[in-house]
Amino acid sequence: MTLPHISPEKARQMVASGAVLVDIREADEHARSRIAQARHEPLSKLGAIDPGADAPAVIFHCKSGGRTAANVERLASSTDCEAFILEGGIEAWKSAGLPVVEDKKQPIEMMRQVQIVAGSMVVTGAVLGALLHPGFYALSGFVGAGLVFAGVSGTCMMAKVLALAPWNQRAPLARG
Repeated sequence: MTLPHISPEKARQMVASGAVLVDIREADEHARSRIAQARHEPLSKLGAIDPGADAPAVIFHCKSGGRTAANVERLASSTDCEAFILEGGIEAWKSAGLPVVEDKKQPIEMMRQVQIVAGSMVVTGAVLGALLHPGFYALSGFVGAGLVFAGVSGTCMMAKVLALAPWNQRAPLARG
């Protein structure tokens, strides 16, 4: 199963003609940067998409196109009308000079926070292991094992802990 990919400009034209643009990114990503006309339907909660009787098509987008491409069957089966994928996601939309709503007061995306913390812990363990005591290498090994577990299980304990941080306690934006 495949869905046709369309350019940001073609997507803009289709939305202006009544197509429904659907953002499948998670709430933390959507809160920080979004296309104003897009309906937010996170992939993790995606059900049936009802674009309305007058909508000729649904156009799905994520950040860069990877999630939409990896989940094409699920996206296609979520709607009964014609469906497309926005080539390159919101990043391509921005690169095409099309408008986005940005809220820099929102925390950065959770997975970027995980990458920053995990990378910092690995570097810290390596530096302390080289300069102070080889036992600090265990910190790097522990973080590496946690990342492997997260990848295999789909459960990231670091993300769960970071979600409790004060900067991640902001109320999410209203849907839209």
